[in-house]
Amino acid sequence: MIRFQPAVKFDKTATIIFLDKIQIQKRNFTLVTSATIRDTIKSIVEAGQFHGDEKETFPLIINKKLILLVGVGESHKVNLTAIRTIVRQAALSSYLKKSKEIDVIPQNRDDATIIAIIEGILIGTYSWDKYRTANDKIIRPFDRSYTIAVAAKTQYENAVITCQGLTLTRNLINDNADTVDSDFLEKTVSGLIRGKKNVTIEILNRKEMKSKGLNLHLAVNQGSPKEPKLIIVKYNGAGKSADYTALVGKGITFDTGGLNLKPTGHMETMRSDMSGAAAVIGTLKNVLALNLKTNIIFAVAVAENCIGSAAFKPGDVFRGYNGKTVEILNTDAEGRLVLADALAYIAKNYKPSRFIDLATLTGACVVALGYDFSGLVSNDDAFAQSLIAISNTTDDRAWQLPSYTEIKEYVKSEIADLKNVGLPKGAGGAITAAEFLRNFVNDIPWVHLDIAGSSFVDGKGRHYYGHGATGAGVRLLTSYLRSKE
Repeated sequence: MIRFQPAVKFDKTATIIFLDKIQIQKRNFTLVTSATIRDTIKSIVEAGQFHGDEKETFPLIINKKLILLVGVGESHKVNLTAIRTIVRQAALSSYLKKSKEIDVIPQNRDDATIIAIIEGILIGTYSWDKYRTANDKIIRPFDRSYTIAVAAKTQYENAVITCQGLTLTRNLINDNADTVDSDFLEKTVSGLIRGKKNVTIEILNRKEMKSKGLNLHLAVNQGSPKEPKLIIVKYNGAGKSADYTALVGKGITFDTGGLNLKPTGHMETMRSDMSGAAAVIGTLKNVLALNLKTNIIFAVAVAENCIGSAAFKPGDVFRGYNGKTVEILNTDAEGRLVLADALAYIAKNYKPSRFIDLATLTGACVVALGYDFSGLVSNDDAFAQSLIAISNTTDDRAWQLPSYTEIKEYVKSEIADLKNVGLPKGAGGAITAAEFLRNFVNDIPWVHLDIAGSSFVDGKGRHYYGHGATGAGVRLLTSYLRSKE
């Protein structure tokens, strides 16, 4: 929980004070309202014990209260990602392990810095510990109450709400694949919209998909006993005459690779292959909480890509919802198949004015961009650039990859209209996967976000994320939709 208060009273068990080198050099501690604490900080600085270097910490005990000084370096040279990282490190400090309520004094009070502090706390202290043995003596950083020494503003409250949707997204991705299956996701979405008068929901199961011809989606799910689903929520925030933005998320609840089986080292985190769907659901939560005045289609295409005697096979040909036939050359290129049918179905039946799809689509995107950027491909440069500009402010960073006329030849099949892989040896895998999807959007302005690298941290942590899901896309989508009001 985060609260806002113009000046802290130093009545909590702990206070974090962020200081930069310029403030220290000028002995400018005016944001610290306690004269005793200001004088103590001056004494420590003059004794050369604290310089305000980036991530430097110094603990004090004053009147039986912990005061943790945290350096941010020369803050005008430190970007907001670094601020979030510094805040995370401070909030996770062992000095605070027994503190339940913490005051936070920022190094300055501009809006961007305060939002970075909020995100550093709420995103940075998140941990997935559902299956860890509880230890009641330790207070989890994510469960603490923080009071930031600023007056409340709508944009700060909105940042807190956005992080709550992001937390839902991370929880969905991090849990067991046999827990977060298509039924679970349906219940989650239904729970979010229950009682809301401006939403409707359509759910296609196996029977409906078969009757309507979503055969690409069905093919991916052939080897699984679990029900495939296309879950579509229509949110009317701006009146029926206003246009709609459609968000479509890939929801492969587990990806074995199918008969093109993934090797050891590549399958262990494949519960995260529904990160696109989870991001759409987290964004739905935010839109409902913010009561945005815009119209949106939220769609999650859910399947499980399993091996077995019923699994679809390399060499098979299936006809998609839009009538195009697809040759399957690799069963591990399955996400584009469920997305293709979802895009085509929504284009025809809901007629949105623009599409954004999110998917952990290709390892090739990770090779191209690493883990800090999502790959972006679009058929509309102005649309793409508007999202990239927002991504730079939300820290959901995206980088535009090329799309060009000749690339359409790379996804043509010798025996069908299309094939589900492009060039040999994975060359240009991220852009040819996007080109495959372009065939299903009916020339509607469209942005594809490949979040394969940015959506999950497999290790001790990256920047201000710990191990596991990052919630990539939620802040970007939420901010974009707010701009459409």
